[in-house]
Amino acid sequence: EVRLVESGGDLVQAGSSLRLSCATSGVFFDEMAVAWFREFPGKEREGLLCVDTSDATTYYADSVKGRFTIYKNNDGNTVDLQMNGLKPEDSATYYCAVDVYDRACLPCRYGCYELFGSWGQGTQVTVSS
Repeated sequence: EVRLVESGGDLVQAGSSLRLSCATSGVFFDEMAVAWFREFPGKEREGLLCVDTSDATTYYADSVKGRFTIYKNNDGNTVDLQMNGLKPEDSATYYCAVDVYDRACLPCRYGCYELFGSWGQGTQVTVSS
């Protein structure tokens, strides 16, 4: 069974940094696509970035490029999201997602929602002005 657990969300001031972590289990860590999404209240989850393992390529959405970086830690089977220069508009629930077929990054670059089969429970990030 695939299991994903996010952690690291917090209430921070604008301009601060946070590092979120997604602990994975039940997957072939070196054979999967993994992405981070975020969800605003009442809105559909949007992809932020996606790691294509087979191509060794990471795709970033314009909204986070240059500020957010994903780190896939092969030894510990975790996927971290380093977020710098946080803005109030970044306030959302952040989710990690896994596609065990390593295919979900290709069609949408930073993550196709419908192609991910496994999701974590999310972690809340709130950025104050």
